[in-house]
Amino acid sequence: MISTQNWADTRRLWEYHQMGHTPRPCSVAIGLGSHDLGVADTAAELYERGMAPLIVFTGATSPTTRERMPRGEAVHYRERALELGVPSSAILVEPRARNTGDNIRFSRELLVEAGVDVSSVLLISKPYEERRAYATARKLWPEVEIISASSPMTLNEYVDSVGDARMVIDMLVGALQRLLVYPEQGYLISQPVPGDVIEAYERLCRSGFTSRLLTTEAPSA
Repeated sequence: MISTQNWADTRRLWEYHQMGHTPRPCSVAIGLGSHDLGVADTAAELYERGMAPLIVFTGATSPTTRERMPRGEAVHYRERALELGVPSSAILVEPRARNTGDNIRFSRELLVEAGVDVSSVLLISKPYEERRAYATARKLWPEVEIISASSPMTLNEYVDSVGDARMVIDMLVGALQRLLVYPEQGYLISQPVPGDVIEAYERLCRSGFTSRLLTTEAPSA
């Protein structure tokens, strides 16, 4: 049973995880691999709006994407973007990354190899990963401006799209924990976390939404 308080706390985490940036033209768009093809949809839509002349899709596979995206997350994202009308010449694929840190490092290396001059990045992620992606990119690529973006969805719409409310809450809780502990491990920049967000996170943990929590020191971001 997911209580009214659980939902209120989840909405507070959802709001905090989003950066609230307004998309604007950038040197490149980078779509972070995951189970969510909505990242590719958003990248294609922003490309069509002239927000970036080039898209990098980055991601290998993970236990949650291996069956759905057997050719790799970045490859499936590329195929989706092509279906939506993005020309092949405007897409680069980075197929090795297995975590957010890899996404940023390997995409940066790919762009250097391609001779692309980057001063700003439109960083596209799942809605609840905006802040973590931003904090990781600011740590690993501090000299460029980072603009966060994701599919413009409400929490209810996202839950409906996933089809598993408990899993979504678990993911939001896990993402918040990483924002709290990863700065000390050098994976991302530290950001202020309001007290009411901490309280919401702690209540959700006590309510058992803990399947995505780190139980040991994580090897990578």
